[in-house]
Amino acid sequence: MPLIDIRDIYKIYNPGENEVRALDGVSLTIDHGEFVAIVGSSGSGKSTLMNMLGLLDVSTSGQYYLDGHDVSHLSDNEQSDIRNKQIGFIFQGFNLIASLTAQANVELPLIYRGMKKEEREQLSTEALTRVGLENRAHHRPSEMSGGQQQRCAIARAVAARPPVILADEPTGNLDSKTGVHVMAILRELHAEGRTVILITHDDKIAAEAARVIRVQDGKIISDTRKSD
Repeated sequence: MPLIDIRDIYKIYNPGENEVRALDGVSLTIDHGEFVAIVGSSGSGKSTLMNMLGLLDVSTSGQYYLDGHDVSHLSDNEQSDIRNKQIGFIFQGFNLIASLTAQANVELPLIYRGMKKEEREQLSTEALTRVGLENRAHHRPSEMSGGQQQRCAIARAVAARPPVILADEPTGNLDSKTGVHVMAILRELHAEGRTVILITHDDKIAAEAARVIRVQDGKIISDTRKSD
């Protein structure tokens, strides 16, 4: 059974004469433990597809099965619960809370999961250590470089050990050296058995993945694996 199975997904804005089909009948399966890049230019539909995969948005029509469960029509609270337990998000804009330290930012999703303080502290410390930020645990985002902020965002995404990592342009705001470091962390996570889904417009970044899915005008136009 695939981890992700989306069937005939449409996302239509302004239905009718001036409708925009952000997703136009997309079907896709992703297996446990794959490293997939979803590639497309601005406006291609790749970000809309990411929002669907991450349960950040709902489709106009179609089915989405996550680990065998139909998650297409769940309530906001049910979707939020699944997001928090199964998906770690890494965003281009980092999305850190300015008033919180690195450690407090990493602990935030763990609080939502109802973890006890000792366990939260242990997991957040382990996550910060794995991204090389253990000496920045008590710094706020304004006291960190862009690369450090992105590594903090990765630590937050992986602290609870979710099976799926969804990374949206994770190197988009970084210099090339820091971007290489971030991609190395994603490769490590994949090697440990996580399913990594990378959204990017950059073919060089996409080449890091074992499978590259190209999106254009709301449709999948190619789906290739390195072994193909």
